[in-house]
Amino acid sequence: MIYADYNATAPLHPEVKLAMLAAMEAGANPSSVHGPGRAARKIVENARGQVALAIGARAQDVVFTSGGTEANALALRGAVAHLDGQCTLLVSAIEHEAVVKNAGYAGVPVETAYVTPDGVLDLDWLADRLSRWDMGRDGRPILSIMLANNETGVIQPVAEAATMVREAGGLTHCDAVQGLGKVMVNVGLLGVDYLALAGHKVGGPQGTGALWIRSGAPLKPILFGG
Repeated sequence: MIYADYNATAPLHPEVKLAMLAAMEAGANPSSVHGPGRAARKIVENARGQVALAIGARAQDVVFTSGGTEANALALRGAVAHLDGQCTLLVSAIEHEAVVKNAGYAGVPVETAYVTPDGVLDLDWLADRLSRWDMGRDGRPILSIMLANNETGVIQPVAEAATMVREAGGLTHCDAVQGLGKVMVNVGLLGVDYLALAGHKVGGPQGTGALWIRSGAPLKPILFGG
């Protein structure tokens, strides 16, 4: 059988499996200061560095999550919480449910950002909407736009949209889950504030993900513990 459903989940890569088995040998809490704990911490930080390298980022700006859904939730709901709800979410009409549903639960107004008949974010619509933006009424704009669509494969004009939103005093979240490993992903070139990733789309294990957060971007935790 030929498996071609990589946009849903890619098979676990053999090298990844070997790396996982080696990591499981560590077994200690990476927050512990003893030898086994430091060894576990080194594995975690090496992985963080690899993720950062893949997207042209600094390792200290990468946070690990349980997958793309949690990464998107942390970005959207964490930003809203930090802004005390003084914002409006602009969610493109072709976003994944992981974005749409989390936006709906964020507790702030959500507007649908229009796309063209080709499934591309309508930059003319975005420019018009931002030209009518009222910070007193709408708060800061937060645009959520995916990098690549999981069904159509359309690549979105993320950099152009992010520039427009930034000039309007807003923030941009990018769900890059489908883009990693298929197109170049560079957070500096994209100009976004938050970028979500998932391991299982690129041969990694299910239940793994990451969120890149631009240094200084507003964000509050949505989960608490130790």
